[in-house]
Amino acid sequence: MENKITVYHGSSKVIEKPVFGLGNPNNDYGLGFYCTETIELAKEWACSTETDGYANKYTLDMSALSVLSLTNGNYNILNWLFVLLENRKFRIGGDIAKQAKSYISENFAVDYRQYDIIKGYRADDSYFSFATAFLNNTISVSQLEKAMVLGKLGEQVVAMSEKGIEAFQFEEAFRAPKEVYYPKKLARDTTARDEFRKEKSRGSLLTEKYILDIMREGWKNDDERLQRIILG
Repeated sequence: MENKITVYHGSSKVIEKPVFGLGNPNNDYGLGFYCTETIELAKEWACSTETDGYANKYTLDMSALSVLSLTNGNYNILNWLFVLLENRKFRIGGDIAKQAKSYISENFAVDYRQYDIIKGYRADDSYFSFATAFLNNTISVSQLEKAMVLGKLGEQVVAMSEKGIEAFQFEEAFRAPKEVYYPKKLARDTTARDEFRKEKSRGSLLTEKYILDIMREGWKNDDERLQRIILG
């Protein structure tokens, strides 16, 4: 069955042929080739304060690949957080956060390394801070769920294996001027943080469930209180 999608990789250079094994091993899902289905996001991710960037466009044929989608309804936000905890560098401070990390690893683990492609949320700076706040018991699980759709980052598509990398067909590259797209990147992050502060103010300490409640009540992966599909 044919299953081709168009994806974009933001970079400071044109990449006609992605190479397996290059990149940052401390990205959200580990070492991989990170893409988005939205060209504007790729242009934002490509720019820094000092350099212009490129949105590299590819056709990705997933028909022969194993694909893990963390947002397709089979998984919950704590499955995503488990993967993040395995790869991103968290500053774990305090007993609650340390116990929370262990609890999530024991009860919400996902065997994600066996897949060629992973689809899921992207932990930009603001989103990473939301995850850290959840571990420190300062935001609830429902607030963390809602935070994932703030700023409209959408999903990222990540090639995790050599087979996955080989399924990319380069099409063309689009220049992303830093004076246009770096401010857009900052504005998107600011919007997400502002929307989150508004959402957080609506929550109630008496009704919301925090990580300390989850541990005390013994929530497991199949708990019906965890959303499987999070809508924006």
